[in-house]
Amino acid sequence: MSAKRINTRKHTKRKHAKVPGETPSREDILAFVADNPGRAGKREIARHFGIIGGARIHLKKMLKDLSEEGLIEKRNKRMIRPGDLPPVFVANLIGRDSDGDLLGVPVDWDEDAGDPPRILVLTGKTKATQPGVGDRALIRLTEAEAGPEASHIARVIKVLEKKQGAVLGIFRKRDGDRLPYLEPIDRKQRELDVDPSDLKEADDGDLVSVQVTRSGRFGNPRASIIERFGSMNSEKAVSEIALQSHGIPHVFPAAVEAQAEEAKPVETLGKREDWRRIPLITIDPPDAKDHDDAVFAEPDVSPENHGGQIVYVAIADVAYYVTPGSPMDREANIRGNSVYFPDRVIPMLPERISNQLCSLRELEDKPALGVRMVFDKTGRKISHTFHRVLMRSAAKLSYHQAQKAIDGLPDDKTGTLLEGVLQPIWDAYAVVKKGRDAREPLELDLPERKIKLKDDGTVDHVFVPERLDAHKLIEEFMIQANVAAAETLEKKKSPLLYRVHDASTPEKLESLKDFLSTLNMKLPSSGGLRPSVFNGILAKVKDSPQANLVNEVVLRSQAQAEYAPQNIGHFGLNLRRYAHFTSPIRRYADLIVHRGLISALGLGKDGLPEGIESKLEAIGAEISAAERRAMLAERDTIDRLIALWMSDQIGATFQGRIAGVVKSGMFIRLQDTGADGFVPASTIGLDYYRYDEGSHALIGDKTGETYQLGDQVEVKLVEAAPFAGALTFELLSHGRIAGKKIRKTAPKVRRGPPKGGRSKTSTRNTSRRRSK
Repeated sequence: MSAKRINTRKHTKRKHAKVPGETPSREDILAFVADNPGRAGKREIARHFGIIGGARIHLKKMLKDLSEEGLIEKRNKRMIRPGDLPPVFVANLIGRDSDGDLLGVPVDWDEDAGDPPRILVLTGKTKATQPGVGDRALIRLTEAEAGPEASHIARVIKVLEKKQGAVLGIFRKRDGDRLPYLEPIDRKQRELDVDPSDLKEADDGDLVSVQVTRSGRFGNPRASIIERFGSMNSEKAVSEIALQSHGIPHVFPAAVEAQAEEAKPVETLGKREDWRRIPLITIDPPDAKDHDDAVFAEPDVSPENHGGQIVYVAIADVAYYVTPGSPMDREANIRGNSVYFPDRVIPMLPERISNQLCSLRELEDKPALGVRMVFDKTGRKISHTFHRVLMRSAAKLSYHQAQKAIDGLPDDKTGTLLEGVLQPIWDAYAVVKKGRDAREPLELDLPERKIKLKDDGTVDHVFVPERLDAHKLIEEFMIQANVAAAETLEKKKSPLLYRVHDASTPEKLESLKDFLSTLNMKLPSSGGLRPSVFNGILAKVKDSPQANLVNEVVLRSQAQAEYAPQNIGHFGLNLRRYAHFTSPIRRYADLIVHRGLISALGLGKDGLPEGIESKLEAIGAEISAAERRAMLAERDTIDRLIALWMSDQIGATFQGRIAGVVKSGMFIRLQDTGADGFVPASTIGLDYYRYDEGSHALIGDKTGETYQLGDQVEVKLVEAAPFAGALTFELLSHGRIAGKKIRKTAPKVRRGPPKGGRSKTSTRNTSRRRSK
């Protein structure tokens, strides 16, 4: 982009009324927020307009009124206008404008706010700031005017992902002498003729990646096969689609593998504390290979803390092996987190590090970062200390194995641990749980489905894992360790990436109010809403037919958690400060917290690097985007697996619930499998159905027949598209007669199939994530 072009777009900041001590007008505040998106908090507004003393009360009321009117939103303790972007964020580069400059859209965008804004992206001179179309980049907004083809201008800070040159698709053979071709997974791409000279032993129906070798104005482009992944009926092929389509790095560079191979185990105590006599144990899923955390507990014998408990949590010392700026560190930053598929894990760190040197394996000496937490009899944490230690796991147990022992069915292994290790841990949890119950975090009850595969990689069955006290115990111990880490680093004034979760926006709360009113339930005024308010609503519908429905809608009303150096607390957990410390093998944010503790407490020379504080905002945006990318990839893989599994059940009938309602139809979640599919509105009965947004329902014009979110229905499977992860159903059930007048302003339901022809399935996958 030319300098002349930028100058013609230069934005001139508005002048705001600024008389010290005089409360500004609503227009002045809105103008200031508009000129400082993501940077204008209540303190900044008061400072800018010189508001002091009692005048702050009037300012607080004015900001609340503007928020309730939907004119501003509060995000991370900063004010923005609805639809505004933060100063730094991750963008997908989707194309070029008429002048050839890059255009991007934010990766994290609330669909309720409409179409994502287009950003004109200016590149830098270095390779790290030279992205192309299809890449993903971390960008910073500028104050320049963007012109007619975009609403913002931003500069590239760093390219996060380069688009792969390969195209993924299904290899297809043709009869006779005609060339074989590729059926691209991405339906927006054209078919490609495949060079028959080197087919890599690909057979018809195999998933392959190809490189385009020739293209022209006439006929299909020509491509050659780079890699064959095998039959589309295998789970490996399905997860490969997710890796490729979401751009998830899954092959470690040679320098990273070399560093991992050169790493040596910690064999001597050195300056570490010796925790090897503490009988710490790991409790994980039965198939876990990387063990981040180990726990132990004992009663506090101090006479000043009668009935209190001491909880020990030891976390793998990844910082010892992964040093700042090293090849492993750079790759871990790019990956952000491990990605979990039903058949394999795409680790953040090489397996020699994640599964061997760092993993807290049974009866092996391992370096760890430990925290010793003291709780009083009410479950309130009264003190904690951090230690760099050498530990030795006394046992590796599964959740069910530990739970059975507590329930009176110990095996040979847990029988020897029951009295001295397991029972004290459960006794401590009983105390810590009192503190959790008093805190009243958000208690959503949404069963999470998982897939069990056969030996050949195909789906065996879908199930809901039982939620045990063993799961809750480990989760709460980890939450308390995370809080302790945040408190220590904050007290030491150390740079810190918090795990933050904002409160719901006024718009989402208003939508929730409208919905609850259809069930004759009320949501209190938005001022001062706490998780306990939502819990009260959920308690009213517990064990009722509306329970799953209300849980779903409350979940949709919540903000999304993310990583940021500015603390706004964690709304869902109802905590003032919270960080991720307990899973450094699989989350980069935790590694940063470990380094912070090492530096702040003088535990070694492998702590935070110089200048990290100025980079934390960008790192937080990167790894938050990587987390969402992983969640989408995991969900898409399960969607495709279930669609593939059900593709031979066309014509079968199923029981399910309406899991979503849109203008074009309804999403149905099946009762037994948790699979989601779509019923186009045009296929429902003979009436004309209108979408009622407030009640999340489709309502027949003439009959008043109503299909509402949460209703039980019977459906027939009419189409399964495994590559897209899509199921299409025909509705067999009749709706309810609502008996209420349809809103005249309700938008008309569009006839015909939904946009794109199908809608994706969606099932949840926990991927053994414990901390919120």
